[in-house]
Amino acid sequence: MALTTRVWTAGKLLLLAGALILTYVLFAAAAMRLALKTREVLVPSLAGKTVNEARAVLAQTGLNLKVEEGLRVDPKIPAGQILSQEPQSGMRTRRERSVKVWVSSGPRSTIIPAVVGESERTAQLRVQQDGLELAPVAEIRSGEYPAGTVVAQVPSPQSHSTKIAMLVNRGERGITYVMPDLIGVNGDRAADVLRARGFRVAVVGDHPYPGVIAGIVLRQRPEAGFQIAPGEPISIEVSR
Repeated sequence: MALTTRVWTAGKLLLLAGALILTYVLFAAAAMRLALKTREVLVPSLAGKTVNEARAVLAQTGLNLKVEEGLRVDPKIPAGQILSQEPQSGMRTRRERSVKVWVSSGPRSTIIPAVVGESERTAQLRVQQDGLELAPVAEIRSGEYPAGTVVAQVPSPQSHSTKIAMLVNRGERGITYVMPDLIGVNGDRAADVLRARGFRVAVVGDHPYPGVIAGIVLRQRPEAGFQIAPGEPISIEVSR
């Protein structure tokens, strides 16, 4: 009887010890998870800030700043301001982690090329390759120059600038039509009629529209009333 009592007592002690160990492990895991979570912070946005401003902002959240070597040309971000970062703003990360940033050198100052006499497409590609910003293209219609060519530019060639504007000749104006109102008509029939008169018609999208049967024109470009010449593109959107 005494032996049975001792075995039973030992069993209870082992069970109690196991329960204590399990409780300790669970509390330790929960404490570690809580500690890790409390060490996480949200990465702030550094875009547009100077290096000193970014360092001060990161210091408030317990993060470090790492400035990548080499400046990056950017036509919109002034020189000395941050244009990108990693990790991105809004992400969660651990304290003491470094946030990498890239700093803008500002827009590139480039010698303006001569594009007068070139085709519009060739001039646009050259402007893009030189890292210049292209202003909205101005147009004329004249029989004195080949259609689709650049007849003037601002600034003049060899000037230093970051932006260029071009004047393009669209060719001498011939017969023009007033764009009809296609809204509510059958898209296929409207397209056939317009194509027969030399227009380039494209259906650029179809959208569900309650109460309207499939194939009916919902939107058009150009809009009704605009002057349009044969060969010019027309785009329509229809119901489905």
